[in-house]
Amino acid sequence: MSDPLKVTIIGSGNWGSAVAKILGINVRRHHKFDSTLRIYVYEEMVDGKKLSEIINTTHINTKYLPGVVLPDNVVAIPDIREAVKGADILLFVIPHQFVKNICAQLVGCVKSSAVGLSLIKGVDINEDGLILISSIIEDTLKIPVSVLMGANLAKEVAEEKFCETTIGCKDKKLGHILKELCQAPYFRVTVVEEVEAVELCGALKNVIAVAAGLSDGLEQGDNTKAAVIRLGLMEMIKFIEIFYPGRPKWIFLQSCGIADIIGGYCNGTNYTMTRRFMDTSKV
Repeated sequence: MSDPLKVTIIGSGNWGSAVAKILGINVRRHHKFDSTLRIYVYEEMVDGKKLSEIINTTHINTKYLPGVVLPDNVVAIPDIREAVKGADILLFVIPHQFVKNICAQLVGCVKSSAVGLSLIKGVDINEDGLILISSIIEDTLKIPVSVLMGANLAKEVAEEKFCETTIGCKDKKLGHILKELCQAPYFRVTVVEEVEAVELCGALKNVIAVAAGLSDGLEQGDNTKAAVIRLGLMEMIKFIEIFYPGRPKWIFLQSCGIADIIGGYCNGTNYTMTRRFMDTSKV
């Protein structure tokens, strides 16, 4: 019988902590996983105490997800190299601008047999043009990386309000394992054998959310916002077809597509930020 799979979450913001709540329960429930869930915490002082110590003693991330109790098998580790030591599955849940630096610190520390799962919505640019976050992780750490994208507002997930998500994974067997790791009664997972389109949906929906925020800020009404969203979806489809031709159109009907667009303009960070900016500009 093979050894249980060790899991580490890299990132302890509100989304990383909400995911830790789900995974902490699942790794204890399924015998194929090691029952301890490690989570890398960027060390900060909160009310005179180290954030990692607060999480490990109170089981609450008081700074980024206050009021939500994490399973007691979730262990916060402030040393990134120690956190990933021996891990078989690495979940990346950090802002996209920190990915290169984090991965550089992990070179030589990650098992060659490990796999990654990116929950990061964003893209990067290099001298050759567009580059996916999953590609940065793969190229730096030399491990295969799948993605998880969907209409998943962290606070609502932590409150166990029902939602769906999409895992893009090219390996069927691994996709099944990742589904077992991530699914909960209130967090429905669909696995598709497509990574690039799923990941780009997660990034491009932010542009549509900003446009919707501008529309509402200009008080253009629901008809205009509906048109902005529809046109944005069409541009998203065309964009992905240009960079990654031949992707199936039904991908856009998954949670990573239309559902994430809806969630983004209803209460997403980019929509809210843009709307508030517009409202402030009118003063």
